[in-house]
Amino acid sequence: MSVLLQISDTHFGTERAPVADALALLSAQLAPELVVLSGDITQRATAGQFAAARAFCQRLQAPVLAIPGNHDIPLLNLPARLLWPYARHCAAFGPDLEPVHATPDWLVVCVKTTRRWRHKHGQVSREQIARVAARLRQAEPGQLRVVVVHQPVAVPTPRDANDLLRAHEAAVHAWAAAGADVVAGGHIHLPYVLPLHQVHAGLARRMWCVQAGTAVSARLRREANNSVNVLRRGGGVSQVERWDFDEPSQRFTCVARHALDLDRGAPGV
Repeated sequence: MSVLLQISDTHFGTERAPVADALALLSAQLAPELVVLSGDITQRATAGQFAAARAFCQRLQAPVLAIPGNHDIPLLNLPARLLWPYARHCAAFGPDLEPVHATPDWLVVCVKTTRRWRHKHGQVSREQIARVAARLRQAEPGQLRVVVVHQPVAVPTPRDANDLLRAHEAAVHAWAAAGADVVAGGHIHLPYVLPLHQVHAGLARRMWCVQAGTAVSARLRREANNSVNVLRRGGGVSQVERWDFDEPSQRFTCVARHALDLDRGAPGV
């Protein structure tokens, strides 16, 4: 069975060293085909924080696909924010801000949802929606098709509704019609799985919102400890596992499993 490890909101500069060590151990045990880092890699987008994040990702012993979050754009250095907002991200993780990973089991399409003129809210443009849909329509039949954003496209309670990705409804409908199975994100430090086909009426297929909590940061919500997601694909089965950091054992443990009921007969398959 092929494995994808999703981590998010590492916020290097606020990381917990024992949690980072435990996550490196988990990655070694899982041997994922790919690690997806869905934004807010650093706390304040400093060179040192990006260097620490890059060094940590090298410990995971797997290819890493990373997108910037709102914290990965300089906040206090206004010239850098306006003129070269992603320079440090690119230096650490490469020049492609919207990378794609394609293998027989996976199609992972990343979308840069941050904007230099926004403080934290994300946005997806019509051009990005169309570009992602076009790539999804090129998917192979055996691929699990995952779109990666930073801000969520669905939230479980009204409390977090203000953090929804701007233009998410248009994106969700277009990507479902093009064959997407999962939209994965982070941003609000809360792990959950939601059926987008129940949240958004009239979708062309069953599609899932998979949100990761904060992987290693001390910036925790009261209701969630550090956590990561493990997506598994193979033998006709697709599932998402939530792995939480367990304080007594100082290890990540699996606390929940969600079977993804996928629609393989919809357009794009």
